[in-house]
Amino acid sequence: MHAQKPTVVLVHGAFADSSSWNGVVEELRSDDHTVVAAANPLRGLTADADYVRQLVASIDGPVVLAGHSYGGAVITNAARGLDHVKALVYVAAFMPDEGESALELAGMFPGSTLGEALRPVPVTLPDGSRVTDLYIQADKFHQQFAADVPEGTAATMAATQRPVTDAALGEKSGAPAWRDVPSWVLVATEDRNIPPQTQAFMAERAEATLVSAAASHAVGVSRPGDVARLIGEAARATA
Repeated sequence: MHAQKPTVVLVHGAFADSSSWNGVVEELRSDDHTVVAAANPLRGLTADADYVRQLVASIDGPVVLAGHSYGGAVITNAARGLDHVKALVYVAAFMPDEGESALELAGMFPGSTLGEALRPVPVTLPDGSRVTDLYIQADKFHQQFAADVPEGTAATMAATQRPVTDAALGEKSGAPAWRDVPSWVLVATEDRNIPPQTQAFMAERAEATLVSAAASHAVGVSRPGDVARLIGEAARATA
């Protein structure tokens, strides 16, 4: 009798949506994995993690939870206390320790050019509170976020990008699930959002299994096979 394959839950990051995982989903489904690509709200780290935690809690059986970019900070918090989450996979992602923010980690080592590519948009919410939504400028999106993706695909990604609030990127993380859950990390060595040195530092600190790919921040789009293989390795190792 074969052990049940875990459900894979994919959490996108800032400036993206669930469709950014489409290539990875196809690869995983071809290997008979059940896959859920969560809609990350991108409003605030605690709120986003609570949303994902409730989705994951509704799934029966073992789960592998994977996050891209800011989605890594979300899964770090969402998986805490969920015993059926058997592995965490970080794809060009933030992997914060308690008290750290994505913004702080992005500036830990040189190499990120994200700040100069952002377009802030002040927004008033229905309750009267104000937030600042952050987008990547459309004419800078290709080189900043997805330099190894075809130009037409990158243009579509730029047009459909989901904004993140500046508050979400600045919010400090709680106690990290990676202290208790085995973790795998894919470092994108051509990343212009999160410096590769930062990605490697976080992986080594967490004693995670580390692989690298010569890819942009959008490695899930440009190298879906590499991402799916790492997720599959995590699933098999924790079966």
